[in-house]
Amino acid sequence: MSTEMKTLCPSANHKEVDAVLFAVVGGTPERPDVAYLDQTQPITDEILQLAGEVDPTEVFRFAAPCATTGCQHFNGEQSSCQLAAKVVTLVPMAVAKLAPCAIRSTCRWWQQEGVAGCQRCPQVVTLNYAPSEAMRTAATEHLSP
Repeated sequence: MSTEMKTLCPSANHKEVDAVLFAVVGGTPERPDVAYLDQTQPITDEILQLAGEVDPTEVFRFAAPCATTGCQHFNGEQSSCQLAAKVVTLVPMAVAKLAPCAIRSTCRWWQQEGVAGCQRCPQVVTLNYAPSEAMRTAATEHLSP
C-alpha cells in the first residue's frame, strides 16, 4: 500500500487492490471472536493457503481502501458506511475494552462510529455462513432514513 493514508474498510475481501491482513477469526461459527495482529500483513499465497479448504474471508479479516460509492453499503449522500451504522445499531457489543488494532487510525468504522464500531468488530466475519439474526439483518437490510 502507498504511504498515503487511505480510509480502510475492515470487512474487505483479500482480492481487493492494496488489501492487507489485520486479524484472524477464532471462536465458533455461532460466536466468532477476532484476534488482531500487531501489524498488518501483506496478502501472500502462503497466508491464503493457511485458510485450507475454506474461503480466506471465513478465517481472516482483511482491510482494503474503502470503495466509497463502489460499495453496496456506502451511502454517497451521507458519505458513510451503512454496514458500520447498521452493525452499531443492530448488533450487541462484543467487548467493552478495545483491543489494540493495526488499522484503527485509518478504519472507516472507527472514523464513522468511533468506539461503538470497534466494540462490535470482534464478532464480524466477512464471509459468515452462520450469522446471528442481528448480523444478517445488518448485512442485508437498509436503514430507514
